[in-house]
Amino acid sequence: MENGKATRSSCFSPFPIPYSLFADPMQVINYKSKVFKGSLRQLLLSDLNELWQLDMRCFVDGEAYERETFRYLLSNPDAIARQIRSEYDEMSAFAIGVIEQDGVGHITTVGVAPEYRRRGLARLILQEVERSFSARGVTTVRLEVRTLNVAAQKLYENLGYVMVQRMNQYYSNGDDGYLMVKSLQKFD
Repeated sequence: MENGKATRSSCFSPFPIPYSLFADPMQVINYKSKVFKGSLRQLLLSDLNELWQLDMRCFVDGEAYERETFRYLLSNPDAIARQIRSEYDEMSAFAIGVIEQDGVGHITTVGVAPEYRRRGLARLILQEVERSFSARGVTTVRLEVRTLNVAAQKLYENLGYVMVQRMNQYYSNGDDGYLMVKSLQKFD
């Protein structure tokens, strides 16, 4: 670990990830003295039930997506969907982004299983979605985050996102949200 940031061990690195990682079955990430062994994979329609179950564990505040919403997202040709699986072949984290008609990448959801939080998995999977957006010509990414979710806001700010708007009563339970935006650099 250097300066509190993730260090590379094997090929599993959160800065940025090449497609070749998908071919490597098991990697190790060291993040802030916590070790995680797992693999980064595409998230497929065949993962729908497990994704939905994990989403309900991640978002217990009533903001979990409906199963059919995930089916729609995973069937969308403009979606970029990734998962991280643990060494025990459990889905540990997921992220889905969609390239909108205006060419902006929209991170629609990011979730990490409670038992795997604070290990750098959200950072890792977000960077992979961003890299995939960039490879498809996206130069701007947006996402929404609850005003009360300070930990997520800090992560997004550390990744280069900037708050551009407060959205009153954005969430279905009445919570406010922030719109955050990032300009992407071209990944090689």
